Amino acid sequence: MSENAKDEAVAIPAPSDGARREEVRGDGDILLKVTGLQKHFPIKKGLLQRQAGAVHAVDGIDFEVRAGETLGVVGESGCGKSTMGRLITRLLEPTGGTIEFEGKDITHLGVSGMRPLRRDVQMIFQDPYSSLNPRHTIGTIIGAPFRLQGVEPEGGIKKEVQRLLSVVGLNPEHYNRYPHEFSGGQRQRIGIARALALNPKLVVADEPVSALDVSIQAQVVNLLDDLQEELGLTYVIIAHDLSVVRHVSDRIAVMYLGKIVELADRDQLYKAPMHPYTKALLSAVPIPDPSRKAAKSERILLKGDVPSPISPPSGCRFHTRCWKATEICTTTEPPLKELRPGQRVACHHPENFEDQAPQDTVLLSAAKEAAELVPEEELAESAKTSAAVAAEVEAAAATESAETPAEESGKKSGQEPGGKSTDT
Repeated sequence: MSENAKDEAVAIPAPSDGARREEVRGDGDILLKVTGLQKHFPIKKGLLQRQAGAVHAVDGIDFEVRAGETLGVVGESGCGKSTMGRLITRLLEPTGGTIEFEGKDITHLGVSGMRPLRRDVQMIFQDPYSSLNPRHTIGTIIGAPFRLQGVEPEGGIKKEVQRLLSVVGLNPEHYNRYPHEFSGGQRQRIGIARALALNPKLVVADEPVSALDVSIQAQVVNLLDDLQEELGLTYVIIAHDLSVVRHVSDRIAVMYLGKIVELADRDQLYKAPMHPYTKALLSAVPIPDPSRKAAKSERILLKGDVPSPISPPSGCRFHTRCWKATEICTTTEPPLKELRPGQRVACHHPENFEDQAPQDTVLLSAAKEAAELVPEEELAESAKTSAAVAAEVEAAAATESAETPAEESGKKSGQEPGGKSTDT
């Protein structure tokens, strides 16, 4: 594709959200697979610097990313999102678990082993200024990946860097300028150009728009969308802004205190969140349309702060702030189970679904206090929906059990369930 064609492709406004999702949705092979990933930062004290504890930044997470899709990762500050991003790009050494890229285990590869993989896995950093060397020109910064990997692009490094600048919406004449001469949005575009220099397969974007103005955020988000459609990129986007994540993601993972508590398709997650923490997060998303003011749900205020990752709570880590927590939540950690097709949740008492621990109904004192902060309309709606789902599941089970004896009697008489004889 020529330079002019690339410029025109990037300048075109982003297509409608639904159309883009159909084009970009990852139906390909599994590009990245993470199993039981952990990262514990040791805390050392004393003259001999003996380990006195550890910060459980990431404490056992599992997910997969398919080629061509975008996985969004959301959660409160300190939940381990950025650490997870640095782990899967191997900027940090994992404490436990495995990371597989294109079927190859890269968990403990050394510098020499990771060097060829750096072409395929790149990262866009949160702060667009601190990630750029202020003593180097933009041409040197974007051209560094070619020199480090020993790659000589067609036409030379300078011509390729100027082409990349035009692709991300900057003037090729900026080649000899320094980072301090650019605005925040322009510096973020420079970081994107550097990440795309070697045509990577996976790009991890750590808060790519959080430090930018709202108008510049829209430009960078649309740029990421257009580049994914044009180059077939796979993204893992870490963000705080749930509106941004909803716009760019195919699937969304919700993290809390080093764990993934819910992983679901974007539409399913926003339509019917199943983890109480996810529901509390979504209740905080403002609706900017005045005509939909009446449709805005009441804000769910969570009690207290996030517990310390040095000594996380036993059982479910959210039980100290959850309005549905019972005794089982304090003793047994809920597994990340697929309760609906494409929606995995780690909760004993999920929202919008039948109770996973119906035998435990006595709320904790902390849950009673937290329930006071949840609007009564939210509690009533949740109970009503969960009861309806439970009745639907029971009806389906009853229908299935009623059909089973008929099938068995048909088999005994030498016939299939459809009435066809099995005799030859």
